[in-house]
Amino acid sequence: MTKLACIKLIFVFLLIQSAYAQKTKYKDIYALLTSKQYDAAEPFLRKYLAETSDNPNAYLYMGIVLQEKSQKDDILKQTSRTISRIDSAVIYYDKAYKAITDKEIKKNSEFYQAYNRRDLRTGEFGVKLSDIQFDLEKRMEGLRERIDRVKMTKHYFTLSDTLYKKTNRLYRSLQERYPGAKELYLRADESTLKDLGTMITRFDSCLKAFDQYKSSINLVGKTRYNQTLSLEKIEDLKTDGLAVVSFYDADLKVWDYKTFAVESKYAIEKEIWPLKERVVAYDANFNKLTEKVMTQGVSVKDDISSLNDNSLMEQLKKHDKEPLPEQLIALKIANLEYRFAVIADKQLTDSSNVAAKLKVLGNEVKYLNRLDSISTRLLSDDLGKRSLDYDHFVKNSFGSATALKSFITSFKDYSARELSNKGRQLATKTESLKWIVSGQDSIPLFTNAKTSLYRPLIVMDEKYTAGLYYADSVSPSAYLYSINASRSPEVKVKFPVEKESFNPAKFASAKALGYSDNAGQLYLLLLYSEAPDANQAISVSLAKIYKSDGLAWSANHKLAFLPREMLFSPESGEITIKGEGSQQSILDKNGKLVR
Repeated sequence: MTKLACIKLIFVFLLIQSAYAQKTKYKDIYALLTSKQYDAAEPFLRKYLAETSDNPNAYLYMGIVLQEKSQKDDILKQTSRTISRIDSAVIYYDKAYKAITDKEIKKNSEFYQAYNRRDLRTGEFGVKLSDIQFDLEKRMEGLRERIDRVKMTKHYFTLSDTLYKKTNRLYRSLQERYPGAKELYLRADESTLKDLGTMITRFDSCLKAFDQYKSSINLVGKTRYNQTLSLEKIEDLKTDGLAVVSFYDADLKVWDYKTFAVESKYAIEKEIWPLKERVVAYDANFNKLTEKVMTQGVSVKDDISSLNDNSLMEQLKKHDKEPLPEQLIALKIANLEYRFAVIADKQLTDSSNVAAKLKVLGNEVKYLNRLDSISTRLLSDDLGKRSLDYDHFVKNSFGSATALKSFITSFKDYSARELSNKGRQLATKTESLKWIVSGQDSIPLFTNAKTSLYRPLIVMDEKYTAGLYYADSVSPSAYLYSINASRSPEVKVKFPVEKESFNPAKFASAKALGYSDNAGQLYLLLLYSEAPDANQAISVSLAKIYKSDGLAWSANHKLAFLPREMLFSPESGEITIKGEGSQQSILDKNGKLVR
């Protein structure tokens, strides 16, 4: 616009303002309309039309003003206003269409210069009624179509937004019912599946409605909206899928409820539900084994192996890392293992073999500890909530969650009683392994037995023990007892030793060297005192013992060195006592000092 035109426009505007209180002149308003100052012109044009009803051009421009204003409206947030303005524009166009005639055009030609065209036939410029009517027809047709498109656009936008919110509410209701995906899968019932199916349908309809909205808004023409929809995967039922998004946003990230519902429905229908009856039947088989052990007293170890169904539990573990049925069956297996261990160990339990009895007890305690551990863990976990996860299994196998808890508690109490009993037996048997019982005497198989009359100097594991026996402080004796599984010795020998060197006061100086053949038929025992006598000689007592005949002989000698090693020659029967370096003494087969 030139400077002169601006001055003219301002002048006209000032004239209009000054004349506002007077009758409005159309030619003053027309200057604003032709310069497309529609917002400024509208109030004056409305006032003019309120006063004048015979100006078709004013109707025409009122239609243009309203059409232009409708283009600026937010078609989603101001839909009613947009449609109202378009409807009004059509009404004004229609009034103009009906009122504009050739006479009107000739009379007010300056108002219709926008339609001034060259006539292709005559080559002259002019305004034709047909051109104006054609333009108005096209405008009205376009606006009526726009109304339909705006309505359709708003319909599909509202539909997609509403369906998404309904899907979100349905998702939230599932979240309130189930703490997580595991509980959703394991506790789902028919109503859950129905809700998931509804979620799939609703969200699918939401996406279809959004696609139709996008198609519709593209037909409306230029708008402020160009949303891009992207799907966010639901990974965690507890934390994901909650936020309700605004469909007005350009970057529209929506939760993918359909994929969540499809995957959940499949897991429930195709994976979890088919396992329910299998779990009940699997558990029932172990109940039969328990009855068989209790009534027939036989081992069912092979039966357990044949019943083992790893695939069943692996399928459950896809949704629950520690399935309750698996732990309960483990409890029953631990009970079976203990009971048939007791049956299998019956013969050994009745034997005199103390070590074997100890092994049996240890084995039984191992199974009891497992039984106790499983029952303790089951009771310490949130059994009530876990029972809800396996409601079908609990009701069909135990009757109720309360009955299940009582069942587990009975095993806990039983294992506690048995462990206490077996613990006492184990302590007794462990202690009995430390002693040999010969008549009224108990011979210790450990050193530092200070309160015993028997003071061990040698304890050869499961072979023999030897030491000093103090019936009184006057007559010390040496002893040798063989060690067997029953702790009832086959070889038991005592023989006198030199009193001065081996009395109780000098026991700390007493040492011993022993020998036995591989068959346990021959034993040699050498006792010596590290404290020399008045002549600096070392006192030694030597004995030869046979399993079959007992003590063959014993002899006391004095040596000039401390014994460090004793060797026996089976061929000659000679005994060699060695000290440090080349020091040694040799005794013949009867215990006589040869050199």
